[in-house]
Amino acid sequence: MARTDQPAPPAPRPAAAARPVRWATEAVAAAPDAVRPHLDHSPQSLWRVDRLIEELRREGSAPTAVAHVLRGFGAYAGEVIVRRTGGEWWGSGGDHWVRTPDGRLWEPLDESRRCFAGHGSLRLLCRDATRDRR
Repeated sequence: MARTDQPAPPAPRPAAAARPVRWATEAVAAAPDAVRPHLDHSPQSLWRVDRLIEELRREGSAPTAVAHVLRGFGAYAGEVIVRRTGGEWWGSGGDHWVRTPDGRLWEPLDESRRCFAGHGSLRLLCRDATRDRR
């Protein structure tokens, strides 16, 4: 067998990941120029995402007007959890969750909406989801 220096291709993502991964990518691309370089899929980057959502709320944005932005930020947080824990996206009936290897299900898209309402935090969701993975 010939040895190559080529890295192995990434493992295929579950079909449920396609939309959230796209939404997360779109959210990063749409973020303000000053923030975009800091959105590196690290747990620390979620502090900035929480601040962006807080700014939308303070501006008085209607929830329906920012629904796609919140969905993208939630998907971004989900990707942070997936990458940090080795979890995977699950989807059913248009809803998406992250399942971590310990079997727990997380709802980052819903958490982004709670964050917008002033009752949630994507940073804290990620902290809880990755607590045993540090």
